[in-house]
Amino acid sequence: MNRNIVITGSTSGIGKALVDLLSIDNYIFAGYRNSAKVKDIVNVDYFYIDMTDRKSISDAADYIKSKTDKVDILINVAGCVAAGPVENLDTDRLREQFEVNTFSHIEFTQKLVPVLENGRVINISSMASFGNFPFISPYCASKRALDIFFNAFSIENHKNIKVISIKPGVIATPIWEKSVEANLRDLENCVVYKRELEFLKANALKNTNKGLDVCKTAKIIKDIAFSKNPKTSYTIGRDARFAQILSMFPQDVVNRLVKFALEHRINKYCKEM
Repeated sequence: MNRNIVITGSTSGIGKALVDLLSIDNYIFAGYRNSAKVKDIVNVDYFYIDMTDRKSISDAADYIKSKTDKVDILINVAGCVAAGPVENLDTDRLREQFEVNTFSHIEFTQKLVPVLENGRVINISSMASFGNFPFISPYCASKRALDIFFNAFSIENHKNIKVISIKPGVIATPIWEKSVEANLRDLENCVVYKRELEFLKANALKNTNKGLDVCKTAKIIKDIAFSKNPKTSYTIGRDARFAQILSMFPQDVVNRLVKFALEHRINKYCKEM
């Protein structure tokens, strides 16, 4: 069955893998911000969208609605990572984190509701939504907020729009290298937390080539997207399942375990340097 599918963040990482996989048998509207990464692919109609620009979001939705009166699946992929200790967080960076990872997806979905009746919205959330990761609290909070808002939408809407949250663990994609570049000034200028942030920077760069295979993850998402009766939430990867289980413990217990594990890994990293 040929479906109309909208994908944001489509030119790298999981978004690109989904476009490559799903365009074989479906028509894809693929959102991009960097035109240099746009490829000429059969069954793919690229549209520009800047997740920090409300007019761009509105124009993108209008473009899609001018091309079709039916969207079967919307996959919200676009995202970024803001990092740093809470006491030093630049609140403008915090606002930008929510703008990209939360508010933009709400607004884009709102504008596509008229063509989404009986369709599906799939949000690429994260194991960070379980909230147990220090120094990336903006990312955790934005993903948790995304899940909360869309869970409410799934209950409220009168158009039979099914919402699915996919919470993968670490995926080997460029987002980790990009996150280091985006947060480099804040990470390097935080003397009090120098050990912690040097470890986190090295770990993020390692994650670029470590973790779930992006193509295999895209295949799992495809199977979920086309399943007859999908669940509301999926946790993908052993690290994500561990984070989910950990989140069920009392917060005091979680905090002690996370702090102990972080200190252990930092000490090991420092000895190896």
